[in-house]
Amino acid sequence: MPEVPRHKSKHERLAAHPLVTDEGHVTLVEPLDRSRNGEVRSAVRREVAAAGVDCQLADFRSGSDVDWPGLYEALRAEGASRRRIGAVRDLADRFERPYPSLLRLRVDPDTELDFEPGQYVTLRSGDTPRAYSLANTPAEHELEFCIRRVPGGRLTSELFVHVEEGDEVVVRGPYGEMALSNPSSRDVVFLATGTGVAPFRSMIEHLFATGQDTYRGTERDVWLFLGCAWRDDLPYREWFESLAENHERFHFVPTLTREPLLSDWTGEVDYVQRVFAKYLDGEAVDRTSVPRSMQRYVEAEPVGTQARLDPDDLDLYACGINAMVETLVRTARSVGVPETHMDYEGFG
Repeated sequence: MPEVPRHKSKHERLAAHPLVTDEGHVTLVEPLDRSRNGEVRSAVRREVAAAGVDCQLADFRSGSDVDWPGLYEALRAEGASRRRIGAVRDLADRFERPYPSLLRLRVDPDTELDFEPGQYVTLRSGDTPRAYSLANTPAEHELEFCIRRVPGGRLTSELFVHVEEGDEVVVRGPYGEMALSNPSSRDVVFLATGTGVAPFRSMIEHLFATGQDTYRGTERDVWLFLGCAWRDDLPYREWFESLAENHERFHFVPTLTREPLLSDWTGEVDYVQRVFAKYLDGEAVDRTSVPRSMQRYVEAEPVGTQARLDPDDLDLYACGINAMVETLVRTARSVGVPETHMDYEGFG
């Protein structure tokens, strides 16, 4: 009887990809966020008026030249709450930030680049290389990136300000050891903040395209918890929403900490790790190991689906800014997710 073929392990798959250096050409430059300054103006005026402060301090007719320090001082003088002053600060940050601040970039390499979903490459424009996760699957020839503008960042600023379709960039990679675990009956959870979702878009698309959303005929639940400040900060929001509409077992849970200041957002509004805890099956969590600060989130009612998570039956992935990933991982450990079933990567 011939030997049954086996899937390569995750580490075998990663080791099979050689490092390459390619010249590539930019094929798409597309902003993913938009200017919402009209909404911000209205929101600031509402907060100022509610605090009884002279609205002339929030006069935007001269453009973005607003006396924000003077406005904060006036709010404090009127006894405005810390919450209200914090809301105005958040709105000021949104008003003053450059547009666009979130970019979708596609590059056509001169040769095929083989990679595992979850890996990253470096892009070099001029003399400055920067690492960016790949946001599409290896099935595509082109490479896709989701990039946030970093104030003062050298390559990031250049990409946002100067890059055009047809420009040449150098691609080097792939790198990184975060990749999908071998198929199993375990459900899959992705925890991300901001552009940390880029490698998860690649992994989720690949997972469904290759049938890894099922195991031996049984469907697996696949979850994405994605945290941002504002709705238009959610990379690929429409793509994830469409996927959730077409796949009953895919659960997209965006959580937006600042969006209620601008719209009638009714979804989750807390930090990703807290929202994740809300969707856990309370009966499957060892409450004695959960920190007191997280207890109320485990006991809270989530906004969305009635589906729940068993922390001992998950493959969990986390990606985002280093400090946030550390918090996500600590939370996952505290509620009972085994370390052997966690994979995570931080940046910044």
